[in-house]
Amino acid sequence: MRKSYRVKKESEFQRVFETHNSVANHKFIIYQMAKPGQKHFRVGISVGKKIGNAVHRNWVKRRIRQSLLEVKPQLRSDVDFLVIARPAADGLEMAEVKKNLVHALKRANLFKEKSEEE
Repeated sequence: MRKSYRVKKESEFQRVFETHNSVANHKFIIYQMAKPGQKHFRVGISVGKKIGNAVHRNWVKRRIRQSLLEVKPQLRSDVDFLVIARPAADGLEMAEVKKNLVHALKRANLFKEKSEEE
């Protein structure tokens, strides 16, 4: 994903956390903050040390990024959001990661409405 699609700075992460607008399922937590007028969404990915070593954490991040790329056209553009992986996300197959991530994104209402897509 391009840099323009990423939330990278600590201050930006904190701003999204401070909105207290979160949704979770068993594998992921999604924090979101509305940013009206933004050209495209921005995402931050966090995988804590409870998920194995650095190799496992990077493996989980790659799968999250790939899942987001696959649903990118369907996501709303006026939002910054954070995806936080829970320890249960370690060791999942790609299809399971995508299924659980899409479920969390739907619960967070981050998919475009049908009228917006047209």
